[in-house]
Amino acid sequence: MIFVLIVATAELGIIIIQELTNQFEPGTEGTLFNINELIKIFGFFLNILIGLELFETVKLYLKENVFHGEIILLVGLIAISRKVIILDYTKEDPMTIIAIALLIGTISLGYYLLKKTTRDKPA
Repeated sequence: MIFVLIVATAELGIIIIQELTNQFEPGTEGTLFNINELIKIFGFFLNILIGLELFETVKLYLKENVFHGEIILLVGLIAISRKVIILDYTKEDPMTIIAIALLIGTISLGYYLLKKTTRDKPA
């Protein structure tokens, strides 16, 4: 998993460098990144973040032999956030967008309730 994360991080760096060097070609608009390039970079970055969170989850499970609900819900939030960022809303069914919104609300509520119960628990 570490190897995949290292390769993905290196690839993200290569993509950013390529996009920056493309700005010196004739016919560019004068901006560093256009919107499609930014969406591609953000999606790639969030993939790496999801991988790091999954690695942390596996590491904690192997150390303590317990699943941590907070981390699992955070990975879910990051994954659905990635989907929202790269989603083309003009091509999606409205019910899909509503379902994604409900999913975000449900995961957020679950995370809030989990944090509230662990915070209010006596030591």
